[in-house]
Amino acid sequence: MTVSNTSKRRQPSLAQLRAFSAVAEHLHFRDAAAAIGMSQPALSGAVAALEETLGVTLLERTTRKVLLSPAGERLAVRAKAVLEEVGALMAEAEAVRAPFTGALRLGVIPTVAPYLLPTVLRLVHDRYPDLDLQVHEEQTANLLDGLTTGRLDLLLLAVPLGVPGVVELPLFDEDFVLVTPLGHPLGGRSGIPREALRELNLLLLDEGHCLRDQALDICREAGRADAPVTTTAAGLSTLVQLVAGGLGVTLLPRTAVRVETTRSELLLTGYFTEPAPTRRIALAMRTGAARRAEYQELAAALREALRPLPVRVLGTGN
Repeated sequence: MTVSNTSKRRQPSLAQLRAFSAVAEHLHFRDAAAAIGMSQPALSGAVAALEETLGVTLLERTTRKVLLSPAGERLAVRAKAVLEEVGALMAEAEAVRAPFTGALRLGVIPTVAPYLLPTVLRLVHDRYPDLDLQVHEEQTANLLDGLTTGRLDLLLLAVPLGVPGVVELPLFDEDFVLVTPLGHPLGGRSGIPREALRELNLLLLDEGHCLRDQALDICREAGRADAPVTTTAAGLSTLVQLVAGGLGVTLLPRTAVRVETTRSELLLTGYFTEPAPTRRIALAMRTGAARRAEYQELAAALREALRPLPVRVLGTGN
């Protein structure tokens, strides 16, 4: 039997691939070493060993920065894919050993986290005590990137996403309400027509928040052509305080109302006529996730746990 030179060649180790992938991502040895918990000399040695094993130069090193060589740019994609597959293999093995054990990295958007996490954490504590739930609060774009790269396992966020390779497990729909300062003509009213949004000074979250995009969509549906952006805020708590100060009005999802509006006596809540503007919240996972059955079971358990909240819980077919 003839043995090719390729088969005789040494194979790169996972540690070498992990070191190179970190440098390719950060383009900085110190930052890359910190990201993967490796000393800088060890990381430099691992990358150099990988270059020797592969017989190619992966990095162009200068005194001030690190650049990928043309070969490094091509092989960084391959290295990342290999590491993702190894991660999937480990997750598969962990899921086979025992469901609802080990780490579960859950990503949550900021306009959901403060209002749903108490229910989620209570459910996990009571029903899945051996599950190591790790929560990451980030905006939607970062969460989706974390899911597709394997940094996160499961997301809790507003849908639809329309992202290939991502499966949505709908949990519930919730209405938006109008929050106004005291004395506002729509404050405390029921049956507010959506068309009223055409003339209101609507305060929004900063760009990057999906709730901002949803509010703009609601305004467009109401026939408002311009983007009502005069003042923005980084979070709902600040947004509501701006309303209390008389700067305008805002839209809140029903799950946020009790937490946010009880902080000030200068606020009123108004409700839209049916059908009210809504948003849908779901869990999202990768297509073909190793722990798919666990995530589906968790979604079913969450639907039951969320029933006391002011939402319309959905079935699996929604």
